[in-house]
Amino acid sequence: MRPAQQKAIEGLERSLAKDDPRALIQMATGAGKTYTVVSESYRLLKHAGAKRVLFLVDRNNLGSQAATEFENFDTPDDGRKFTELYVVQRMAGDTVLGSAHVVVSTVQRLWMALTGQAVPSADDNNEALDRYDLVDEPVEVGYNPALPPESFDLIVVDECHRSIYGKWRAVLEYFDAHMVGLTATPVAQTFGFFFQNLVSEYPYEQAVADGVNVDFDVFRIRTELGENGGTIPAETVVPMRERKTRRERYQELEEDLEWKASQLGRQVISKGQLKLVVETFRQHLFTDIFPPVGEGEVQRSRTHVPKTLIFAVDDNHADEIVQMVRQVFGESDDFCMKITHAAKRPAELIKAFRNSPELRVAVTVDMIATGTDIPPLECVFFLRDVKSWAYFEQMKGRGSRTIDAAEFQAVTPDAEVKERFVIVDAVGVTDSPRVDARPLNRVSERKIPLERLMAKTAGLAMTEDEVATLAGRLARLNRQLTPEEREEVEELAGQPLQEIVGGLVRSVDPDQQERARRIGGQEQVRQDMLEVLKPIASNRELRDRLMSMRRAHDIVIDEVSVDEVKEARGITADELAIRRVSSWQQYLKDHRDEIAAFNIAFSERRDPKEVYRRLRDLARKIERPPFQWTPARLYDAYVQLGKAARYPRGAAGVVDLIGLLRFELGLDQEVRPYRALVEERYAAWQVRQEQAGAVFTADQVWWLDRMVDVIATDAAIEPEHLKDVPFIERGGVDGFLREFGADRGAEILGELGRELGA
Repeated sequence: MRPAQQKAIEGLERSLAKDDPRALIQMATGAGKTYTVVSESYRLLKHAGAKRVLFLVDRNNLGSQAATEFENFDTPDDGRKFTELYVVQRMAGDTVLGSAHVVVSTVQRLWMALTGQAVPSADDNNEALDRYDLVDEPVEVGYNPALPPESFDLIVVDECHRSIYGKWRAVLEYFDAHMVGLTATPVAQTFGFFFQNLVSEYPYEQAVADGVNVDFDVFRIRTELGENGGTIPAETVVPMRERKTRRERYQELEEDLEWKASQLGRQVISKGQLKLVVETFRQHLFTDIFPPVGEGEVQRSRTHVPKTLIFAVDDNHADEIVQMVRQVFGESDDFCMKITHAAKRPAELIKAFRNSPELRVAVTVDMIATGTDIPPLECVFFLRDVKSWAYFEQMKGRGSRTIDAAEFQAVTPDAEVKERFVIVDAVGVTDSPRVDARPLNRVSERKIPLERLMAKTAGLAMTEDEVATLAGRLARLNRQLTPEEREEVEELAGQPLQEIVGGLVRSVDPDQQERARRIGGQEQVRQDMLEVLKPIASNRELRDRLMSMRRAHDIVIDEVSVDEVKEARGITADELAIRRVSSWQQYLKDHRDEIAAFNIAFSERRDPKEVYRRLRDLARKIERPPFQWTPARLYDAYVQLGKAARYPRGAAGVVDLIGLLRFELGLDQEVRPYRALVEERYAAWQVRQEQAGAVFTADQVWWLDRMVDVIATDAAIEPEHLKDVPFIERGGVDGFLREFGADRGAEILGELGRELGA
């Protein structure tokens, strides 16, 4: 589990241990609230005597999503799926199954069951049942013997910022179970309902710093009509559409019709304004919103429209947007669709929007505004204003989900990794002080590049906005790094880059700053900020390496430098090999001290694990500019010059630097693949064993041969290797000990490592 999820469970269980009736978990959108509760449900059912849990939502598609989370949950100790051990019921009819351990329901369906009404199937996506305004007045609930107040031990209220007060409160308070609320955006009423018992808090900025969410940028579109409204002159014949029936008629205006920008999409649909906004979006999509990468002839622009979710005012407005998007982009019906409660089979459309490469743009009103996961989403497009900051945060959060690179590329083939999303604002929703549309990255790359930020970090001369921007830039970089690069940064910094980013984020968090002010005033705020900058400020090598990694992942496009041709001819393979081997030999001379350590290690047969660590560090250094060598490229150069035999299988790896180093150090007369050296030592070891009277069974030889394979790639063999394939197929460590016995097994493991390794 992620640390934030573990913290939430620990906080909730402390609250339950104190018998607090209600608890609130605040967790950023996309941080795994549902998974957290599924984990806790399993703990309570298995270890705490709980009999039944109610998971309550206010939209049917969220109920389906929650039920799927329970179905897919792998229990940590048993290994089976949650639903193999416990019964999960979607609420249908007016009764709860006696065998049900978890019941998933909308608050509307539960109210219908309590009041004796017929409850449709859980698969019935009846639009009316999902509406918050299904009733006009606060509901009343009386005793129902089929669902007594003691039916549940725990009630989980999802998205509780909107469904636990007002009209539906009586449904929740009918039961006497402990209650836990889940939300990313608690409001005052939420805290009040849960008795101010906030057991866990995980803000969006921290989720970005931890790599759980991605950061965002804002692209603002302003138009004259969108800002100031317009006027239709008298005597103009205009289409009039009835809102409910959608029938159109033509009517001549008797006087000038002046409309305000706030009426757009509601009382007035300006096709010219809508067309201009969508055209502006298309025009800037692959230049400013998602700009090209690369340079010169290899510059690459994206061509697949990023998955885009457009928020409309209502269904009429959504229909107009769908038609306009199809028209402006010149695409078919499959390219853009409406996903609202009025649409046919909305659950299937949501699934297609999540997984289909064809459906690029979805238009919704509020069906996908909260809770629904669409991880590949990269554009959240506002064509409606939002009055509530909490609702805006929920809508914004649709784009914040992270996604595995392979899954991302399956639906957006020309993308590489999702490192951010973009809020496209055509109505001014991000202009309002009501909402927080400030990304971590507060200063543009054009105004202050990462190189200058690093320089200012070294001098500890950073403003609050610059610290936040540095956190945002490093968080994005962290998502691009390979596991090996992350490991290298951790070695240089003494801590993961993610932890450094987390400290930066906390230092600019308003709540954290307020606590610091209470302790030591503004000076304490500044001191806390400087403290989290020190790991970078005091480490020149770390700053330089982060910059080189950034350059490797973000390519600068130079449009001003003038070049000229000095030579134009083909370079032979021999010339390339000579250049590469000569440069490698010069590198060895320039780093005599470092290479001397290898000479000692090889001559004295030092610890193979330590040798391999040094080899890996060397491989990292030489793969950077200006060398950009890999063991395979260097080995192939020696082959080209006749100084090495062709590599026997695949390509040379890190351990094959041993053969190159031994040759250049004069320890060997030719470059040899490391595997050949290991196999030669293995043959000699077998002869010595035979002379000593040792006899190995066929099964034991299988283990020995596979251990030699490990040494040939990792230069060492450890007990940890026996927990992986192929050893795990024969029982892992236990299987090895069964074959050789504890004493003899430990002896052979150590002996092979010493005799064959490094």
